[in-house]
Amino acid sequence: MRHTISLLLENEAGALSRVAALFSARGYNIESLTVAPTQDPTMSRMTIVTRGSDGVIEQITKQLNKLIDVIKLVDLTEGTNIERELLLLKVKAATNNQREEIKRLVDIFGGRIIDVGEANYTIELTGKCGKIDAFIKAIEEPLIIEVVRSGVSGISRGNKSLHI
Repeated sequence: MRHTISLLLENEAGALSRVAALFSARGYNIESLTVAPTQDPTMSRMTIVTRGSDGVIEQITKQLNKLIDVIKLVDLTEGTNIERELLLLKVKAATNNQREEIKRLVDIFGGRIIDVGEANYTIELTGKCGKIDAFIKAIEEPLIIEVVRSGVSGISRGNKSLHI
């Protein structure tokens, strides 16, 4: 089962590598990883997407909680949450037909064309992973020049939050 784990950790050198090493040493895969400082510059928020049985996820959370850098951890999958991902996609747009079709798809998916070149567009799209996947699939493969995905960012809905 897919799980989204969010954690607060010390914003210092080596913290990210210790988390990644924990996954690597135990043979667990990280499907998505995002990390950035919080409003408190001494802490970072990390969001990890991984897959595993309930037992595997329990082991991962226990091991993460043992790391000295980890301040607090929550499995966002256990409650209602909001997840988003950012896509930057560069596509060929040399002909008028290509340009019109790409503009139509961008509008349908609620994206934006953020850069226009002589023969290409760069598109920005945010949404759930499924929406991002569907958009990429809707664009004809030969038109895709470059794909950049941010990875999942997640937050709990309602009053529940990850803070100290």
